[in-house]
Amino acid sequence: MKVGVLALQGAFAAHAAALRALAAEVREVRTPADLSEVDALVLPGGESTTMSMLLETSGLFDPVAQRLSEGMPALGTCAGMILLGAEILDGRNDQRCFGAVDIAVRRNAFGRQVDSFEADLRIDGLDDEPYRAVFIRAPFVERVGDDVEVLATVDGHPVLCRQGAVSVTAFHPELTPDLRLHRRFLQEL
Repeated sequence: MKVGVLALQGAFAAHAAALRALAAEVREVRTPADLSEVDALVLPGGESTTMSMLLETSGLFDPVAQRLSEGMPALGTCAGMILLGAEILDGRNDQRCFGAVDIAVRRNAFGRQVDSFEADLRIDGLDDEPYRAVFIRAPFVERVGDDVEVLATVDGHPVLCRQGAVSVTAFHPELTPDLRLHRRFLQEL
């Protein structure tokens, strides 16, 4: 299987490196033609309003939405979580999201850049060893739909969720040497 990494803005290179370290075949996705060549997609962290606008100007928004509606597996981290959610809280009025996971996501919910932090998470279904998560201007989930699994929380707020073939994190797994979340994503393809 070929895994695409949305490469318009944000931490796409770090995701690609993590996936390649696990022997995945990776393609950077910048155009609809690139998207047509992948079986799954990672939407990285970055700035969600900028990524939303770049998805529009590159002609990728509607093709990604179509592939997600057809069941394409996806992993969204930080800004990717915001884009894959059903509702963006505190976003721009014209900002679109994919609605691939039935969650309402609040942007920058944990605070500004100076409020970034790390936390040890217990992740359902991963193993007993804590996962050291990096939160940078991180969102969190304020509403979870009935079909959404909450796999990890911080201070009672969901920060790792899954619905069907789509997983989203409020943190940046690509910024740590711990490849367990990327490995699990690949194993579920």
